[in-house]
Amino acid sequence: MLVPLSWLREYVAIPDAAHLVERLTIAGLESSGVKVFGVGSPAGIRVKPEDAGLVWERDKVMVAKVLEITKHPEADKLKLVKLEYGASESKTVVTGAPNIAPGQSGMKVILGLRGCRYYLCDKDGKKTTVTLEPKALRGIMNDAMCMSNYELGISDEHEGIIILDDADPAPGTPAADMLGEVVVELDILPNMARCLSMVGIAREVAALTGVPANIPEPKVVTVAESIESKAAVVIADPKLCPRYTATIIRNVKVGPAPRWMQSRLQYAGMRPINNIVDVTNYVMLEYGQPLHAFDYDVLVKRAAGKVPTITIRSAKPGEKLKTLDGQERTLSPENLVIADAAGAIALAGVMGGAETEVTADTKTILLESAAFDFVSVRKTARQFNLFSEASTRFSRGVHSDLVLPAAVRAADLFRQHASGEVLSGIIDDYPAPPPPQVVELHRSEIARLLGFDVPAAEVERVLSALHFTVKPERFGWAVTVPRTRLDIQAGAADLIEELARVFGYDKLPERLLPLELPEPKGNRSLELEDKVRDLLADQGLQEAITYSLSSAETEAKLNNGATTHVALLNPLSPERSVMRRTLLPGVLAVAQKNLEATDSVSMYELGFVYVPKAGERLPDEPRQVVIVLCGRRTATAWDDTQGVRPAQYDFFDLKGVVESLATDLHLPGVTYSPAKTTPWLHPMRAAEVSANGKSVGVFGELHPKVAANFGLGERAVQVAELDLEAILAAAPDRFPYKPFSTFPPAKRDVAVVVPAETPAEKVMAEIRAGGGELLTAAELFDVYTGPGIPAGTKSLAFALTYQSLNRTLGEKEIGDAHKKVEGRLRHVLKAQIRDGKEV
Repeated sequence: MLVPLSWLREYVAIPDAAHLVERLTIAGLESSGVKVFGVGSPAGIRVKPEDAGLVWERDKVMVAKVLEITKHPEADKLKLVKLEYGASESKTVVTGAPNIAPGQSGMKVILGLRGCRYYLCDKDGKKTTVTLEPKALRGIMNDAMCMSNYELGISDEHEGIIILDDADPAPGTPAADMLGEVVVELDILPNMARCLSMVGIAREVAALTGVPANIPEPKVVTVAESIESKAAVVIADPKLCPRYTATIIRNVKVGPAPRWMQSRLQYAGMRPINNIVDVTNYVMLEYGQPLHAFDYDVLVKRAAGKVPTITIRSAKPGEKLKTLDGQERTLSPENLVIADAAGAIALAGVMGGAETEVTADTKTILLESAAFDFVSVRKTARQFNLFSEASTRFSRGVHSDLVLPAAVRAADLFRQHASGEVLSGIIDDYPAPPPPQVVELHRSEIARLLGFDVPAAEVERVLSALHFTVKPERFGWAVTVPRTRLDIQAGAADLIEELARVFGYDKLPERLLPLELPEPKGNRSLELEDKVRDLLADQGLQEAITYSLSSAETEAKLNNGATTHVALLNPLSPERSVMRRTLLPGVLAVAQKNLEATDSVSMYELGFVYVPKAGERLPDEPRQVVIVLCGRRTATAWDDTQGVRPAQYDFFDLKGVVESLATDLHLPGVTYSPAKTTPWLHPMRAAEVSANGKSVGVFGELHPKVAANFGLGERAVQVAELDLEAILAAAPDRFPYKPFSTFPPAKRDVAVVVPAETPAEKVMAEIRAGGGELLTAAELFDVYTGPGIPAGTKSLAFALTYQSLNRTLGEKEIGDAHKKVEGRLRHVLKAQIRDGKEV
């Protein structure tokens, strides 16, 4: 929120800007920047160059009074403006401003003299800074100019020169004294929604500085005519609209708002439109209560001359509404609308309807001030992408007690600045006012939670400044929560947090803990989880972190048949409507995005998935690891062969990653077997990995149809989905180390002909069993099918290493061990041993 400090000073005396920003930031209202208009940067604050703006020299930029406006003799669009500006002689300025005309006089403007700096929009549309120099305009020398908001840097509007109010200072007054401003930009967190208003921030400043805030009770002078029988209000569902008020102001004159109001709106980031719209926006910024004005005469016309009845209800299926932006919206029962007998006239809390908007011809307005259900407003704003200052406030919660004072304040401003006559009385439909919230605040609880005592006088001062009603009791205080404080939910703990926040987190006393720190204990699960991350990163994989929220449609792309998900009651968007059951869709989406800019990805994600349990309120939340490899195996190098496609990641690259992970975790009894039906894997290129006979995951090449579903085209994508809970359960806490031998190894090869369906893993197991302690390593290095061996068989070639820990093996000993291996293969597997040779 943008906070003009001159506006804030109307409610509370503030310290210097630097101290104010520091105290607000420590109290939870962090400042994201300071903007300066026309004055120098405040001491102690670093202002970004783009936010510093121009300094309006006091002797070169000032207030001037128009004495006479005449036509330029040589140009129809130019005018000669004679000005009084505090000097002994008047000055004539040439201008083409569209908002003044020959024959006018008496208004006050801002005059820039020779040598002043101002902003100019160049031919490329860029804002540049120039210095005013004398220049002939159609034969008349001109060394001054009437300034606009754009030229002074107040806004980007080019709608004409600044015209001040009649009561503004005398000619010659420096512009910096009346229009100069320092604006603090605050990042308002959801739990600080009360500070989306000047009054809310004033109360915070009062509590932080100890200076009382001056927030007058709004009052309005009304005419004798009553609002009774002029309109009616019906709330269909008090849960969606707890309170709705209607005020009627007649004989309004639509025109520009006073300059002071326009300036405050501009500095607060809003564009002035006319006095009716500007008053509603001004009160919204002042009190935090959004308002809306309807053309009352249009409502009467829609009611066929009868008394209009305003109904707050859910939209009917397919109901249409043309909103203020000119778009026709198709509504649904999820949308809360303001309606009359003829249909919807506004989206509640989001945007008004075009038919009932205030125009230049409007004479009577019906002012709406209401409270709406924040979930309903948020959903509607998101559905139609209509985010505004009003919907932001409603979606964070606007209490019903703000409705009436804001309506009274706006009605009084309409009376003062739109010549309006306010009918007596307000239609106030408030079906179920909530009871007061009273919290018992015990002195002992303050000391227990904060670790130190807060003086009673300070407790009462802070809470009273924050608009709480404090009543001393024997145990401490009975505190009545102001109804504008929707964030006070946890009772005394929230109040104590307020005390600490206002006291200053930076001032909390430091002390040692009264007890010794407990003995630190490890968390095996988290330690192993981090180890898995490190091991995968060591293999060159990058970690991806994706949303835990997904959609049923996205997960259906895996063709895995999962139909039940943990659904969100209030999803941020349709794409984030359920909790994910697998990590795969998110990682595949990241891979697809990366492959648009590179030719290789190797990544993994480790995270929770959410699997519904029948009859249970909460789901299972197991952890998974997903690995994705796709593209070229090695990085681009200067010696790549031109015209030859580089080697791509394949099934065995992924198997190597899985094997290395299992080895480094010392998983026992790791075996690999053809995967059972896994719909998202290629049926002929998929494997299952087990530890001690229990499956811990599957891996292989992504099914081509699934790859196409995720926009991966015809690429061969290698994916693994591992059950981290099963892996961590199988990983031993301790594992034995084996001494390495200093004696030379002996290497032999063995080639085995076995039936084609025999897994290499089975052959390897028999080799290890036959080799005994002397066999220290066995590796598969060749698979052959074709001429020279019987049909329906394959030849597997293994490299075997024999080595002893305490001696050099002799040739006979090596030969005997090798013959045992061959014998076991013949006896157990009925394998045929092909000719081998020593390596």
